[in-house]
Amino acid sequence: MVPQANFQPPLIRALLVDISGTLLVGSSPTPGAVQALAKLRAAHVPFRLCSNTSKESSDAMHTRMRTAGLDVRREELWTSVGAVKAVLKRLGVKRPYMLLSESALEECADDSGMEDDTGAVVPGSPSSSSYDAVVVGLAPTLLDYAHLNTAFRILVGEDRPRDASVSRTYYPDSKSNSSIEEAQAQPRPRPPLIALHKARYLEASDHALSLGPGPFVHALEDATRTSAVVVGKPTRAFFEAVLRDFDCDLNPGRHEGDDAAQNLSNLPHDHAPGQPLRSHAHRWQGIAVIGDDVNGDLGDGAVELGLWRVLVKTGKYRPGDERRMNALPPDQVCASFAEFAEALLERRKMPS
Repeated sequence: MVPQANFQPPLIRALLVDISGTLLVGSSPTPGAVQALAKLRAAHVPFRLCSNTSKESSDAMHTRMRTAGLDVRREELWTSVGAVKAVLKRLGVKRPYMLLSESALEECADDSGMEDDTGAVVPGSPSSSSYDAVVVGLAPTLLDYAHLNTAFRILVGEDRPRDASVSRTYYPDSKSNSSIEEAQAQPRPRPPLIALHKARYLEASDHALSLGPGPFVHALEDATRTSAVVVGKPTRAFFEAVLRDFDCDLNPGRHEGDDAAQNLSNLPHDHAPGQPLRSHAHRWQGIAVIGDDVNGDLGDGAVELGLWRVLVKTGKYRPGDERRMNALPPDQVCASFAEFAEALLERRKMPS
């Protein structure tokens, strides 16, 4: 059951705020977002901005927010592009096949030791044989048959030209009972499939819904019978890394923990999604996450960490989203980020 409008939330100490659809739609701020963010900063409410953007670099996103009038500092911005960069470094990936925008590619390749490659190669070309991972984000011009087929071939070891005189690479099917003997080949670890996020759709600048990278990631998962490593929202690892960034401010008695970038590379463990982690619930009590997607912003890690989950009716929100059968209902529903911020600031004025 979705909480009623007069339901009183806990005392909110800090915020994790989605960007696309919550603060911005395209390059325009949502109604009242500029003023709301300024009021929160003046009231010393800590916040971090969290984005699954993969069409642009973190710096480009920051510039777009500043141009729209949002008072945002670069260090307050956390993106899935920054997250994937940390994961690739941890895994030792040197030449990933990256279906990303040009600016996102530049951020991933910067100081990483990786080769800068858009993955724009002819499917089956010998040059693709050295790719050691596949990375998928929202890059509309690259999500066509040719590029997805090249990604598929890399993931299943079919990226070299067929030659009976050359032994083929064999990657065991992680979801079948095929044996090494049956394949008559020595198994090698599969190149990982890494997704910046798996959003099924997003709201474009014309306010209509458009496909996200999720359907393309699912297609590769289905064809290769493997599971993608997701690095952005709503994974627990992503949220934990952001939370630790201001952990010392929220919990003065604690010492600074692991480096945030290292925490971004901690892949989700075997805890069942959707089940709150009791050990984390108290630590992150009073932290709210605000977004326009009940699954992509408020699901999985947000639930596991016991965050206060706020759905706003802007961006990709459509009537009835808060009652989706496949999603845990949000803790609070607001017309906009500005409405949520105003209610939060009013409550902070009340005597405790």
